Amino acid sequence: MFAHAVAFSYLHGHEGVPHLHLQGVGKFIKKMDIKMNEVVSNEEAISATKLWLERAVIGLNLCPFAKGVHVKNQIRYVVSAAQTPEELLRDLLNEFEVLAEASPAEIDTTLLIHPHVLTDFLDYNDFLEVADAALEEVDLAGDLQVASMHPHYQFADTEPDDITNYTNRSPYPTLHLLREDSIDKAVEAFPEAEQIFDKNIETMRTLGHEGWNELGLADVQRDTSAR
Repeated sequence: MFAHAVAFSYLHGHEGVPHLHLQGVGKFIKKMDIKMNEVVSNEEAISATKLWLERAVIGLNLCPFAKGVHVKNQIRYVVSAAQTPEELLRDLLNEFEVLAEASPAEIDTTLLIHPHVLTDFLDYNDFLEVADAALEEVDLAGDLQVASMHPHYQFADTEPDDITNYTNRSPYPTLHLLREDSIDKAVEAFPEAEQIFDKNIETMRTLGHEGWNELGLADVQRDTSAR
């Protein structure tokens, strides 16, 4: 479990997916600005995401809890082929079910990577409300939560090129599904969890753009954002 993006900020067609009776969601989704990308293979997306995880999230210690689940292979990487928010919502519901039913020892957390939809950060950010509403609809709020990662991630009251935004700048738009129980256990094991966000800000400001570029991730992110 890695939750630097959370409060103290990581299946294909399924006919059994429940229909969401979420007021305004369908209308909201249709209004989104959908930007299509070139074809990205599953291998490319997962490889780039793992590289970012190893060099940035773990390498810079942005989340003290990430290394454990990474080493134990408890992270589920899923690449969505969705090209519309409706299709992404279907995949998200599938992954909620998979994570909820799996043993934490097998799958502790899920990264749902979606290279072809919600490449615009504002659209992505708005979709997070849909994701939270979906958790409520399937009665998994309180059991799971969704954290956010995006190539153009931007915290409130920051400029787009602010280096602190890079803590959450994954190579591709990604929805991070976490177990609430895992978060609680991690916080208990790490007494200074509430200081993670502030430490990350300090780390990134000390690192700067030059230091970030030396991680070998800047080219990957430029390439993916250009698609």
